[in-house]
Amino acid sequence: MDRLVYTAMTGAKHAQLRQATVSHNLANATTTGFRSELAAFRAVPVVGGNGLPTRAFVVEQSTGSDMRSGPLQHTGNDMDVAVDGEGWIAVQTASGEAYTRNGELAADSTGLLKTRTGQIVVGESGPLTVPENTRVSIAPDGTVSGAALDNPTQRVEIGKIKLVNPPTAQLEKGNDGLFRLRNGQTAQADETVRLVSGAVEGSNVNAVEELVSMISAQRHYDLQLKMISNADQNARSAAQLISLNG
Repeated sequence: MDRLVYTAMTGAKHAQLRQATVSHNLANATTTGFRSELAAFRAVPVVGGNGLPTRAFVVEQSTGSDMRSGPLQHTGNDMDVAVDGEGWIAVQTASGEAYTRNGELAADSTGLLKTRTGQIVVGESGPLTVPENTRVSIAPDGTVSGAALDNPTQRVEIGKIKLVNPPTAQLEKGNDGLFRLRNGQTAQADETVRLVSGAVEGSNVNAVEELVSMISAQRHYDLQLKMISNADQNARSAAQLISLNG
């Protein structure tokens, strides 16, 4: 019974953890530029005192993120951009440079160009500051230009957004939803990355697939609890038989 209970217990525990991953993905089904998280189960053998595996525990682990592009959503806002194909927008955080696909940009009260979630957009020559009363346009190569509202024909280059495209195997997702290089370094700008102005990239979460995964994880959890209940009934029956024979 000991082996059955502990094996089923770990299965139920990690089925709950998988539910948490699926729930997180569903909660971000409409989050701009979100990359869904992938999770998988694996068996971990437990070695007994004689050096042989006596049982196997179940462990749920994140295997990374789904790097497929999300759908393109046209907004008509000149400050919105979407990465066309592969690539990332560099942003500055308290812990250093990070990368995002969320191209909802805006200028704060000081004119500093930021994402809607508050990260400073990294320019190839430093932060980008938008002058007051300026209409901004962003070119496919990330060049940010502005024209005064009272003189729209005269445009001035403000700077260029840093766009990067490191190998996906070198990226890891943080708790804030941003990606960083595993080695802690910063990626080099990539001139081949292109932007689409007036649009944003939607989440790549497939809600139907996630709902199916949630149902599957719930059934897996129920099965593990049923195994624990059966083990308890078997133990009670065995105790009764022993007491009768005694």
